[in-house]
Amino acid sequence: MSASTETLPSNGSLSSDGAEDLRTFGYPQQLSRRVGSYASFAAGFSFVSILTTVFQLFGLGFSFGGTAFFWTWPAVLVGQLTVALCFAELAARYPLSGAIYQWARRLGGAVVGWFAGWTMVIAQIITLATAAIALQVVLPAVWSGFQLVGTDSTLASRDGAANAVVLGCILLVATTVLNATSVRTTAIVNSAGVTCELVGVVLIIILLASHAERGPSVVLHTTNLDSSTGYVVPLLISALMAAYVLVGFDSAGELSEETHKPRATTPRTILRAVIASGIGGAFLIIAALMAAPSLTDGDLAGQGLPYVLTSRLGTTTGKLLLLDVALAVCVCTLAIQTAAARMIFSMARDNVLPFSAKLRQVSDRTGTPVAATIVPGVLAGFCLVVNVGNAGLFLGLASVCIMLLYLAYLMVTAPLLIQRFKGNPLTAGVDEDGRPLFSLGRAGLFVNIVAVTYGLAMAINLGLPRAEVYDPAGEGWYLHYLPLITLAIVAIGGLIAYRTQHSRYHASIGTVAVGAEA
Repeated sequence: MSASTETLPSNGSLSSDGAEDLRTFGYPQQLSRRVGSYASFAAGFSFVSILTTVFQLFGLGFSFGGTAFFWTWPAVLVGQLTVALCFAELAARYPLSGAIYQWARRLGGAVVGWFAGWTMVIAQIITLATAAIALQVVLPAVWSGFQLVGTDSTLASRDGAANAVVLGCILLVATTVLNATSVRTTAIVNSAGVTCELVGVVLIIILLASHAERGPSVVLHTTNLDSSTGYVVPLLISALMAAYVLVGFDSAGELSEETHKPRATTPRTILRAVIASGIGGAFLIIAALMAAPSLTDGDLAGQGLPYVLTSRLGTTTGKLLLLDVALAVCVCTLAIQTAAARMIFSMARDNVLPFSAKLRQVSDRTGTPVAATIVPGVLAGFCLVVNVGNAGLFLGLASVCIMLLYLAYLMVTAPLLIQRFKGNPLTAGVDEDGRPLFSLGRAGLFVNIVAVTYGLAMAINLGLPRAEVYDPAGEGWYLHYLPLITLAIVAIGGLIAYRTQHSRYHASIGTVAVGAEA
């Protein structure tokens, strides 16, 4: 904000390597700047990964909201777009790894920043685990040999859940090795995977639309909507799908210190990731509802989009497209781990995490923070292994991680709104191309209010105890309260960790310019 002590660029003299700009924040250039504009977009888009997440949760959304669940998608998209607009403003002014942590620290102070970073790290680790088990949704449908455990491939079954853990752990090993060994290779794989995903989305939409059983007006009906408690409750639950899909666009900001011209590039790639995902996801949902063989026989709710693809497009074409979805799952997992590693590295660089000395080290050979990369991979694998055979594994992990992500986002948008109310506008300046930094201008206050209101409402919706979401198999009452239990553990664990590190934290921020004090 205007109180910030960082020097913002006032002319077009900034070099694209960003090293001098980074030094104004008190940090040396440790990470290699090998990420271009498309790779930056790919980082945000692949975290969102509509093929991964829509294929994972389409059945959930339809089972509660019927065809009308489509309307939860644009509602969530509008809300998340306001959050992305706020993030774009901040990315232009604070092009730093560990974006959520760095932004929250400069807007709300040391304590708010630390808890935002802590919450984000936990959320990213759980999200990483959730993305990895998405392979179970597609691979057994391609070839039965991928069902290594039992015979029932349904993710909600005990066999399916156990096999998902096996496949997920294999994927986590692969992404950890790739992330730890090469920034350039990771960026290339990510960009190539996103290209394949974009092509796949377009192909799936076109092919499903060409096999439509009904028109796009299907979204105006309430077919299969569980209205026993009225329409509001089922639609709030089905909104979990859109809420889970349309997050992670901030990961483009996580790569700011590895991006060429980050002040010019990152704000735009954040917004492009949200908009591209929103448009593509909307058409994908409509096309699936139009092409589904039946909306009432229970197969669409139980088997989701893989069922639509294989039944409408034939075994060969359907399985080829499912392989593209599997690639999207792998790239999504890779992107999430990259973002988590940069968040851990950024916090460790400020000496505010346990074992910071090790976690902030960047390998001279690979140019990557190796320890910070291994930690989320190992912890995500642990999340899976301890839940092996748990039929409610996926929905529980998905709901918890998204609730935490929304809370972390709130720890940025809420302090930003407070600063606006105090009359502290974001500092003006120019980017590396000499153009004015991205700004919402007079619309900033309104957009920020909507972002905070939406984020708070959705966080509450995600955290409400619901047996049908957190314990569909009826395994224990305590699972109903999984989000609240997780939130308590994260908060208490964070408080303990913060107290053990706070002296080092305050010592470190004495040498790092910040925009606000705790």
